[in-house]
Amino acid sequence: MGREGKNTMDLAEIFRVMRRRWYVLLPGLLLTAALGAAVLLLVPVKYQSQSTVVLLNSQKATAAYDGNPFLSTQTSLTGMADSLARNLDSDASIKDVKAQGLTGTYQAKLADNAQGPLMWLTVTGTDKAAVRKSDRILTAYAATRLKQFQTQQSVSPRAMIRMMTIVPPQNAVAQTKTRLEYLIMACLLGFALSMVATFFAEARKRPRSRPQPDAPDARPAEPEAQPATGRRTAGELEELVEEQTVALRQAPRWSRSADAEPAAAESPAHRSV
Repeated sequence: MGREGKNTMDLAEIFRVMRRRWYVLLPGLLLTAALGAAVLLLVPVKYQSQSTVVLLNSQKATAAYDGNPFLSTQTSLTGMADSLARNLDSDASIKDVKAQGLTGTYQAKLADNAQGPLMWLTVTGTDKAAVRKSDRILTAYAATRLKQFQTQQSVSPRAMIRMMTIVPPQNAVAQTKTRLEYLIMACLLGFALSMVATFFAEARKRPRSRPQPDAPDARPAEPEAQPATGRRTAGELEELVEEQTVALRQAPRWSRSADAEPAAAESPAHRSV
């Protein structure tokens, strides 16, 4: 309960500060909204189209299978597919497909988790219609490039590896992940700066607390030393004690007997005779 109450008080204090310093927070939020709008305008939506092709064995190699290429799959076909993908990503191939009208960027690679010589041909761009068209250009160029490889090696047509399109170029799909990431980052940054400015203004406006004076010492005051003039010497103290002792030994005058008084009176008379 104590922790929950503390958190509630902290949140309440934050909202109170935001309400008091609205004139600082509001411009910051407006700038954050403007920053988000700028991201939406400056970061265009990207579209992506993809096709899938497979390399098939030659007609000569499939003669033993009645010409069925899917029954004759060799490991060498996967190696050839990897070599073709690397060649398509080279600068020379990029220049060739650009000359044929391809726009945007593309990538040729072996299909993920494929159990055969399957390739993905992917094109990315900002124009939806142009992206699909470019993917068609790339797919046709891949088949042409495969044939050029084998022609350079003087391979007979019946012994050439063939290419077949398994999945034709698909409709371009919007890729909003990157744009959304930039938008979220811009909004979080703007909101954080707005909150920092708000609490900075609050700290500047609050009066600074003055240091409290130190509390008086509660220890009892030590008795002041008496001046040396009020002290008595040892001899004076002994004389005072003797005088008090003598006074205590003498009987009081009212307790003396009446007979003693005439005797005391006669004694001087006898002395005079």
